[in-house]
Amino acid sequence: MKNILLPLIIAVSVVAGIFLGVVIDRNRTQANLEQFVAATSSSPSDKLSYTLSLINGLYVDPVDVDSLIEEVIPELISRLDPHSVYIPASDMAAANETLDGEFDGIGVMFNMSTDTVVVLNVIPRGPSDKAGVQNGDRIIRIDDSLVAGQKLPQDGVVKMLRGRRGTKVRLSLERQGVSSLVPVVVERGIIPIKSLDAAFMLTPDIAFVRLSAFSKTSYKELNEALGKLREEGMKKVILDLRGNSGGFLDQAIAIANLFLPQGDLIVYTEDRNKQQVKEYSTGKGGFTDVGLVVLIDESSASSSEILAGAIQDNDRGTVVGRRSFGKGLVQRQIPYGDGSALRLTIARYYTPTGRSIQKPYDRGAAEAYNMDLFNRFAHSEMFSADSIHLADSLKFRTPGGKIVYGGGGIMPDIFVPLDTTGYTAWFREVTGKNILYRYTLDYTDRHRKEMNRISSLSELQELLDADTRLVEDFVDYAARNGVKPDWKQIETSRPLIEAELRAYIGRNTLLDYTGFYANIYVIDPAILLSIDYLNNESEQ
Repeated sequence: MKNILLPLIIAVSVVAGIFLGVVIDRNRTQANLEQFVAATSSSPSDKLSYTLSLINGLYVDPVDVDSLIEEVIPELISRLDPHSVYIPASDMAAANETLDGEFDGIGVMFNMSTDTVVVLNVIPRGPSDKAGVQNGDRIIRIDDSLVAGQKLPQDGVVKMLRGRRGTKVRLSLERQGVSSLVPVVVERGIIPIKSLDAAFMLTPDIAFVRLSAFSKTSYKELNEALGKLREEGMKKVILDLRGNSGGFLDQAIAIANLFLPQGDLIVYTEDRNKQQVKEYSTGKGGFTDVGLVVLIDESSASSSEILAGAIQDNDRGTVVGRRSFGKGLVQRQIPYGDGSALRLTIARYYTPTGRSIQKPYDRGAAEAYNMDLFNRFAHSEMFSADSIHLADSLKFRTPGGKIVYGGGGIMPDIFVPLDTTGYTAWFREVTGKNILYRYTLDYTDRHRKEMNRISSLSELQELLDADTRLVEDFVDYAARNGVKPDWKQIETSRPLIEAELRAYIGRNTLLDYTGFYANIYVIDPAILLSIDYLNNESEQ
């Protein structure tokens, strides 16, 4: 409470002190003061604006009122709910990037784990691709600035590479097989951000798709991917929304429409005046006949919960994983004239059975609210469904008779505990020190020609399967980097080690996250359980 009161107490104190200043201010007459106060107090009920006007007009020293406002507004908004937020103009571009589905830049994915900017992937047909930048290049200079070996933060390098479309950036590149630096000029352009990370066939008839956000292009991306997968034999699909914190509500509704038959309630919102807006399925989606599993976890929020709740409440599919975040508040982004914006909560949303899944909160108690996930972990909820206690008063029933609960996220139909099997001390050390990931970059460098030729999952798996000593080679690399081998622990962790090595190497190819998930799923209990469930469901 002190944070919000302090600026206002100061402002009130200043106002009180004004009248003392009147007595000794020889440069301002009483009449002038009264005239100023009268001019600025036409709306005395607006005390905040009135106070700021007084400070701006009468305070003894010059004051940057704009900076005061920038401090006061965030504190004011923080006294509302945990999801209303003020976004300064300087942060708007970053805040909107994921939702807009694009940004201005040069079109490369890079890593700086060894204090060198290593280009992992050049986006096909993007600005860098057109300029001649290649996978594996090291960026030594950006314009006139040396970046190699300077211990620059990654976000600092990002700012140097990004810029307004049409502007140019000069790169000095170190390239294998070339003795001197390679100069390249890249003209920045529009870079699309895909919200669909991966889409591929797990089995001859089960597809896996992962959606990382609900951006402006999510429905289009997913619809096109599912169409291609159907051509490959897809009859069932696992939709992974784990870690998806939400985005545009209309995209969640459009995606729900892909799977639901006509006339099903998808979601409804209710504002302060109890006015409701209801969204129903059209039945025109092309995938109302596919078997469906939706994966969620404690980081699935907002639009992810809307979609999972619509599928669950309409008995359309099965939700697998752990209890979702619990964000049932709807925000509207309202712009200010200076380029900043307010994302203000304007309504609550409810699932088809009438559930509000917003978890409890107290106004202004953001710290306690943000501790919820930690408390779930501390109370063993991540490891056992029996540790979750939901009130009977929040019990609802779907048309098919399934019991579901409101009051704090979507509870999955099938609970999958957090799995720590195989996490030995040796494995934690090589991952904690980033040695495992650095090895995959080294492997990519050593196999750059073969990696650049990979254009399909079958080609990737063929390359990785041919390397029968992948784990042993990594163990040798770890030893050279200070972690001695402990073969008993290594054998215990071998499935994790091999899967993560293959996944990160796969991500370094043009397949990107499809290469990652196609190799990591073998140690993912939620995906493996979903495959078994879909197979057994079709046999019943």
